[in-house]
Amino acid sequence: MKNTLILLAILALGGCATASPTYLKNGEQGLSIDCSGEAMNWQACYQKASDSCAGGDYDIIGTDGTPQPKPDQKTLGADLGNYKNRNVVVVCK
Repeated sequence: MKNTLILLAILALGGCATASPTYLKNGEQGLSIDCSGEAMNWQACYQKASDSCAGGDYDIIGTDGTPQPKPDQKTLGADLGNYKNRNVVVVCK
């Protein structure tokens, strides 16, 4: 039981980027990519967008979430602290 709880905690912090279809105001179909979590980063969103689009080409329509901290805002070179919220909306080319 203890090992199961530890595994669940690790998965909750780590997770992986997820993509789900969405429609823009102009009716065009896009992807909403969520890469939230302490163990993720903005690069995970962009990598998921590349992996989700045929040929890896996409246009970023919008981003929302916790901004990337500046080097002097990090603790011992690491971005520690609050849960990070990140979402990117893209349209595949």
